[in-house]
Amino acid sequence: MDREFLIDLFADFGPVTIRRMFSGYGISADGVNFALSLRAGLFFRADETTIPDFEADGSKPFQYSTRAKTVVVNSYWELPARLFDDSEEFAQWARAALAAAQRAKVKTRPKKRAASKVAPKKSVAKKTARTPAKTTVRRAGKAPRPPVLAERRRKRAHRSK
Repeated sequence: MDREFLIDLFADFGPVTIRRMFSGYGISADGVNFALSLRAGLFFRADETTIPDFEADGSKPFQYSTRAKTVVVNSYWELPARLFDDSEEFAQWARAALAAAQRAKVKTRPKKRAASKVAPKKSVAKKTARTPAKTTVRRAGKAPRPPVLAERRRKRAHRSK
């Protein structure tokens, strides 16, 4: 199904957003994705209240195959073919699918985290007098040598012997 066909199909339902998804399109309204248009057909979102309607019309849940197995997605069901000819009933099924998607969105909405317990503040320790750092005594007239240079000089002196 192409994009123009989907726009015409959902005309009686109301405004929808159609976006590229997988090998077809995702159809959403009010920011909630409620239908998929894929190579295999048109699939509406379903839940425990709408699945019996799909089963009564002989529809099957969306499924796809991987290398290892076939995955069945019970949250999307194939739209019965007869609904493509009846735009009013199609709009009713689309509203039911949108309602199912909204119910699912409410269920999966992340819960607010409980306020984390804050550890009690540690009391500030009284400042104690510090002992002064050790100081190096310099030999008069000579600057301290970096360790790398001192090591090189020792090696040269060893080679010249």
